[in-house]
Amino acid sequence: MNGIADIAHSIQAAIDQRGRTSLLLLAPILLFKTIFFVIPFFILVRMSLHETDQSGAYNPGVTLDSYVDILSSSFIHGIMAYTFRTAIVVTIVTLLVSIPYAHAAWRADGMTKNVLLLTVVVSLLTTLVVKMYAWVVLLSPIGVVSQAVNRFTGADQVQLLNNEFAVVVGIVYMVAPYAILAIYSVLVSIDEDLIDAALDLGASRPRAFYEVVLPNAVPGIAVATVLAFTWSIGAYAAPVLLGSSSERTFAVQVEEYVISQFNWPHGAALSVIIVVIVFVSLLAFFAFIGRRDVGGEMF
Repeated sequence: MNGIADIAHSIQAAIDQRGRTSLLLLAPILLFKTIFFVIPFFILVRMSLHETDQSGAYNPGVTLDSYVDILSSSFIHGIMAYTFRTAIVVTIVTLLVSIPYAHAAWRADGMTKNVLLLTVVVSLLTTLVVKMYAWVVLLSPIGVVSQAVNRFTGADQVQLLNNEFAVVVGIVYMVAPYAILAIYSVLVSIDEDLIDAALDLGASRPRAFYEVVLPNAVPGIAVATVLAFTWSIGAYAAPVLLGSSSERTFAVQVEEYVISQFNWPHGAALSVIIVVIVFVSLLAFFAFIGRRDVGGEMF
């Protein structure tokens, strides 16, 4: 009995030591997130509870007026609807582009693989604003893309800029490289012999992709979905540079409150609402993924 107790005590001591080591390793990350994310968020929450002041940014106090004004505003409801519609469209388009591209890069060999991956990485070396201004040029009436569309459709002038189409294109271009790399990083861990086995058993290539590749790529697809959705919710550069006054997202409205109207409590309150909505959406998404995973079917 004493021997068993000694073994149990040794195991518990090892677990405790491992826990302390893990905590020490996590301490820098936790400290960083606390300083740069948690504390600023609570400052934002506190600011959202201040009273608005016509002569200044805010008047110190505690009130829920900013939340009441925002949540009861039909104008803000329209912005919410547009933002979420755009986020869903961008997420779907991003996945439709990223999954085949990542799969092609994974299955390619030699120079083809290098070119496909290098193309993705190079796009990340350009700043966000430069990318958006590049699309302004491409989608303008005299731009290459607009001219090509005009020739293909035979139309005199197809408006590709200053609308929702341009905003979606801009956001997809921003987030697609990250989504592709997230999916590719998971695909490279899949044993290619599984695909060969499926083909040997009579499955077509599309069926092998659907039955073997896609279920195993779910973690990467989930990360790509989160990246595309959250980036779209907080998009600012694309709506401002590629959209019109009708393409107004959460971020654009926060800028309107803070910079133009000098109404910091409303801007802070809308920011808090965005964070809460995104957090709840992500929890629901991961809960859905978890239930599907337990059920054994992902698609």
